[in-house]
Amino acid sequence: MRRCVACREMKQKRELVRIVKSPENEIFIDNTGRKNGRGAYICKDLSCFAKALKTKALNREFKMEVPDDIYETLSKQMEGNCDR
Repeated sequence: MRRCVACREMKQKRELVRIVKSPENEIFIDNTGRKNGRGAYICKDLSCFAKALKTKALNREFKMEVPDDIYETLSKQMEGNCDR
């Protein structure tokens, strides 16, 4: 079980998207769930994504600014999940 940084609900790992901060301070999306580094999770839901973006939950979680391209990629992934 992992906690979403936006809604703070505990969910199964496969229901969430993992974003990782590597030891080299690089931030990227980890679709495998196995990359090395500090992980933060967000629900595969547009409302949770919007809340995380508005409250800067990922910035707070990693204690650094998350690049805009990460948010853009997450947004595209979330929109793709809503189409299904």
